[in-house]
Amino acid sequence: MRVLLINKFLYPKGGDAISTLATGRLLSKKGHEVYFWGMDHPHNPDYPQKEYFVSYVDYNKPQRTLDQLKAAINILYSFEAKNKFETIINKIQPDIVHLNNFAHQISPSILHVLRKNKIPAVMTMRDYKMVCASYSMLVNGKPCEKCKDGKYYHCFLQRCTKGSAFKSAVNTLEMYLHHKILHIYDGINIYISPSNFLKSKVEEMGFKHEVVYLPNFVDIDTFHPSYESQEESIVYIGRLSHEKGIETLMEAVKGIDVKLKIIGDGPLTESLLNKSKNDKIRNIEFMGYKKGEDLQNEIKKSIFMIIPSECYENNPRTVIEAFALGKPVVGARIGGIPELVRDGETGITFEAWNVNDLRDKIQLMLQNRGRLQEMGKKAREFVEKEMNPETHYEKLIKIYDKSANKMMQKKS
Repeated sequence: MRVLLINKFLYPKGGDAISTLATGRLLSKKGHEVYFWGMDHPHNPDYPQKEYFVSYVDYNKPQRTLDQLKAAINILYSFEAKNKFETIINKIQPDIVHLNNFAHQISPSILHVLRKNKIPAVMTMRDYKMVCASYSMLVNGKPCEKCKDGKYYHCFLQRCTKGSAFKSAVNTLEMYLHHKILHIYDGINIYISPSNFLKSKVEEMGFKHEVVYLPNFVDIDTFHPSYESQEESIVYIGRLSHEKGIETLMEAVKGIDVKLKIIGDGPLTESLLNKSKNDKIRNIEFMGYKKGEDLQNEIKKSIFMIIPSECYENNPRTVIEAFALGKPVVGARIGGIPELVRDGETGITFEAWNVNDLRDKIQLMLQNRGRLQEMGKKAREFVEKEMNPETHYEKLIKIYDKSANKMMQKKS
């Protein structure tokens, strides 16, 4: 089978990119012909046909008014992406196209190419973009579901996109154009949800397309568990931003006799460093961004990992990777996290936003060291059984076949 995998970022930038690349490696090992397509980026490896990638754009950088208008037009409908995608489609002639995160930098304009060429397509939903104009279902640090049943105008009214009226207006217009006028997402045969929570939530919000559950996976053989801690540390891994609950975590560990290692970077880096200094929280170490073996070693040395998110997390890879390394997790009881962090088995959950509850759960874990190794082993077993490459591959191929059958029915 010739498979074309699409994601706007094609280097290990975040969970969507890491999962896309892992899927490509898995399919290649199984003998399939795999191609990648997305946005050109200086961190990309040397991909074949990279000259047909979409031009690199960074929406986080300050832009002049004219550049903002050009970017807005491309978000709504990118003719560059559509034309380059049509070229790559004609060259590769894939049997199936597997889309991941492609909003904004690429835009859904490419879906018209799939419909025109009658190519089966599936999409793994990495966030809530199908039902939420700002993708996160989050406003002012709290979950928001006002876009339910296509009421996307709330994004503009509440300035959901980075507090900007202009950006929120663009995202609002984008949703009405793509979902209500062009019905452009009809070109995707099946949608894949990595968590049961995301699946139920988008359906509850009014999403009418077929959604199937398929969680992320990890290559078990590349994760060597360590059930004993090598140092008195707990670890947070992720983006340093408000929705990740890092400020709540910092308050919770204040005064506890354990070191918190914070691994990652993001827009809050400087303010969090200042908070640690000003509040005299002396048991926190900021370690910056880490990946690969360095990251695994920090997890293996720790007692357990914490994911204090204050948003509707999907199927966090950080949790799955911690489990694969034999570490239990303390996780916020929100989104898809409780599907992974099972109380008393693979870790323990706490009430999101609740500093006292998080502090109590951290101390409870530290006071029950004898149970942590047992939890770590159950966490590893959970991943081995439910999130291994073989199981994922078998289910994914069935989804591809179903998508192809749906396309055949449309042709006839």
